[in-house]
Amino acid sequence: MRSKAEMLADLRVMVREMLEARAAGGLNPRIARTQGQVDGYMRALLDQGTATRMEILNIVSDERARVSGPATREIVTLDDDHAEAARSIAAA
Repeated sequence: MRSKAEMLADLRVMVREMLEARAAGGLNPRIARTQGQVDGYMRALLDQGTATRMEILNIVSDERARVSGPATREIVTLDDDHAEAARSIAAA
């Protein structure tokens, strides 16, 4: 059986290839197939307890930054009270 490090390295390569194909304007069927493979691999890692959701999100975030550059701004997560207040202000 493969080690966790090997499986996460495989995921990293798969995510990078998917993002590079999308950035290069690859063919939609190829990109869709690659996305399906990446999704399935991530689901398998989660289902068997090999990786946590946060580990997978960190890999995707790192590879996205590598392919597309750093994020243009930071997203702040609001708690429920602040989110409700923000929706009220936006609706006004």
